[in-house]
Parts: sequence; C-alpha cells; structure tokens
Amino acid sequence: MVYRTEKYQKLKGEVEKQSKKLEKRKEILGESLDKSHKKKIERDEEKLKNNNRDLSLVKMKSMFAIGFAFTALLSMFNSIFDGRIVARLPFVPISWIQGLSHRNLPGDDYTECSFIFLYILCTMSIRQNIQKMLGFAPSRAASKQAGGLFGPTPGQFK
Repeated sequence: MVYRTEKYQKLKGEVEKQSKKLEKRKEILGESLDKSHKKKIERDEEKLKNNNRDLSLVKMKSMFAIGFAFTALLSMFNSIFDGRIVARLPFVPISWIQGLSHRNLPGDDYTECSFIFLYILCTMSIRQNIQKMLGFAPSRAASKQAGGLFGPTPGQFK
C-alpha cells in the first residue's frame, strides 16, 4: 500500500543517500570547518530534514490504517480472552506490573498471565525484528541522522 510505491522508494533512497553523503562530509572535514563548508553542511542537513518530513507524511497513511486495525483486533481479542489464563509465567512479575499481568483473572497466583500482558510483551519484542526482516525499518544511517523521538541527538550539529 505504501512501502512499494515509487514515491516512497524514491524518498527512502534520497534519505539514505543524503545521510551517507552528510556523514562522509562531516568525517572528512572534522572540526576544521570554515563558513562555506558550514553552509554546505547546513544546506545538506536542511535537505535531509525536508526529505525525512516528506517520508514521514507518506508513511502516515499506513500508520493510521495499521493503528486502527490493531486497536480493533486488540479490543476483539480482549473481549474473547477476558478473564481467561492465556499463559503461565516462569516468574512472578514485580509488584507494579502485577496489575497488568494478572488483569481480570481470578485468584492470587501472579504467575498466571492475562491476554493484554502477553500481547504487550509480544509487540514489544517482535515488532522491530519483523520490520527489519520485511525491510520496513529505516536504515541505520537515516535513523542516526533523524535523531530520536524529539529531534536530533544532543551535539549532533556542532
């Protein structure tokens, strides 16, 4: 729906190419930057930022569809497995997680696991590996340049 479109592939290629180019330029020039080199690097960073923004907008459609589908599935499965033991944990969870791991289950055996806890564990541990395996995850160079959740990493633009 999104990841095979020509626009997405083109933007993804541009982001990867620009992030590698910017990284090489920063490595070569190092700390000895004059004004012209700084302006070129700033211009490249601005292009990369714009392409990352465009790529995020292209991905947004599929993220909304996936979010809606998973919310619907979660609510359906939650109603089906409400009050049923779906797994037995080999450990007793720490106290502030026990409310989630033992949610709506009768009894005081905290090694019994509810559906919602198992679902959360699976999505946290499996999602990134599946994205990498299917090729949906961004490249390391692009994600390094894009920074964290709230923008660039500290000290990235020295």
